[in-house]
Amino acid sequence: MMATSTANIERERLLKLAEEYREKGYEISFHPNSEDLPDFLKSYRPDLIVRRGEESVVIAVKSRASLNSPSSTYLRNLAQAVAENPGWRFELVMTNSEDAVELPKAEDSFQEHEIELGLQVAKQLVTQHLESAMLYSWSLVEATLRIVAQKEELSLQRLDPLYLVKQLTVEGVISKSEYQLLMNARSLRDSIAHGFKTTQLTQKSVCELIEVTEQLLKGLHTGDGAG
Repeated sequence: MMATSTANIERERLLKLAEEYREKGYEISFHPNSEDLPDFLKSYRPDLIVRRGEESVVIAVKSRASLNSPSSTYLRNLAQAVAENPGWRFELVMTNSEDAVELPKAEDSFQEHEIELGLQVAKQLVTQHLESAMLYSWSLVEATLRIVAQKEELSLQRLDPLYLVKQLTVEGVISKSEYQLLMNARSLRDSIAHGFKTTQLTQKSVCELIEVTEQLLKGLHTGDGAG
């Protein structure tokens, strides 16, 4: 039952994405057959490919429930294959957990292995589509901040990132320079998310955000002693 429910959620999200791309003038290809795929994709089964002019996008939709270890490896390999071909980019879309109507809880957030996979995808996106890389990287930062806050036993009554960044800076978990970097990144992310152009977005700014996220994850396991 749960597997069916997860599959339905993923399919609904896929259909919605396809409609959004169609409205933008893209040609849509659902679950394309191998004979319709370029050579570098023949060993994969993409959920959706959209094309417009010289741009081709491979889209994968996954829910947390279906993101197991083999799936993570498959997606990492797929992202790598796409990144190596000019004119192509990879987009990983995560759906909400089963009770999408409920307010999100900390335990519904991405877990460490999901964030680590996401960071690999984000690194590929940096060279493929900078705005998508920033939006996705920021979502991974937010999830990481919640995990770090939980470990530091901070109150998670508020899950908004601004609160978490400030609290973790006060606690000395985040340095002043990291605080400034995160605030700048948040500003860039907000501009992009609300449809504004920003000339300040660079590959360096996204790579620095990814690096901070990796450092925060690494910090979860330093000085852990027995545990």
